[in-house]
Amino acid sequence: MKYDQTIITPKELTVHIRNGVASDGSTVLENFNLTHAETDYLLSYPDENHFDSEQESRYLERKAASPNEIELIAFVNGKVAGTAGIEAIGAQYKVTHRAEFGISILKDYWGLGIGRALMEACIQCARTAGYAQLELDVVAENARAISMYQTAGFVEYGRNPKGFRSRNAGYQELISMRLEL
Repeated sequence: MKYDQTIITPKELTVHIRNGVASDGSTVLENFNLTHAETDYLLSYPDENHFDSEQESRYLERKAASPNEIELIAFVNGKVAGTAGIEAIGAQYKVTHRAEFGISILKDYWGLGIGRALMEACIQCARTAGYAQLELDVVAENARAISMYQTAGFVEYGRNPKGFRSRNAGYQELISMRLEL
């Protein structure tokens, strides 16, 4: 799936958002490791990432060639500030209408509108791909993310009190949210 757009955030920041390509492998991998070290709200820790830059490049290449999945990169002044993507829940007929959504932003860029811009781009891509529902899990303590998702129309449909087991905070409750497209 292809996407390429430059936007101005409400904070007057110019952000170029486009789908990742093979040549982005090393910078996206570096961004992944940084974002996953900066917060306890993401699924994994940097030491659990077993991709090297070549594998990341192949992953981005597959996403770019996919008709219904995408990995987006947000650039600010040529630097990767964050990534987001949509991925099919499965290939079986009963779940082909569903996609999951994930996002990560470098801490230096929190609160500048980049997350919202990436979320809106993913929603647009999910609609273009023909999905009927976009889903995510968010740590219950992540109030800013929950608020952002709610303003986009995501609604809570369940909670898992021990959804994550953090190395730092113990168990973390996950909120499952969905958006009808």
